[in-house]
Amino acid sequence: MLAAAEHICQAQTTARAVIVGANAEAVRAALTPCSAEVLVNDKWAEGMASSIRLAVAWAEMRECDALLLVLCDQPKLDARHLNRLIAEHELAALPVASFYAQKQGVPAIFPRSSFPDLAALRGDFGASKLLNGKAAVARVLWPEGEFDVDEPDAEQRLLTNQG
Repeated sequence: MLAAAEHICQAQTTARAVIVGANAEAVRAALTPCSAEVLVNDKWAEGMASSIRLAVAWAEMRECDALLLVLCDQPKLDARHLNRLIAEHELAALPVASFYAQKQGVPAIFPRSSFPDLAALRGDFGASKLLNGKAAVARVLWPEGEFDVDEPDAEQRLLTNQG
């Protein structure tokens, strides 16, 4: 999470928030200071959708034109990729997804018109449900996104630089 927060702070965004759930106080204390608000998701046990709904509510309160969703479990993430997504978003009035492992995924940017669909998500489902549906989505290639620390052999692959 710490690395993801640093990359978000380095990206060309106008407003930033980091959502924490389980162990919120420990994570908050470990975050390096940057211009990101820390939002505590008290409903974290429900799953990923509760964090997305919190992000949407935050973006709506700030009248944001779009929402960039980033996960903390992709160690190969960097600000350069986030800025590529932002640049593509400026060209398209569509959601913009990272493309890896033959699918569209996060990090991804959703225009304000997508906020109701994001707010309707429930359970342990993320935005990939929307990105891989029937709606048009712009893509930014990011093969490094396939590496996810939630995979069973992720730690070993990261240590041996195979991921």
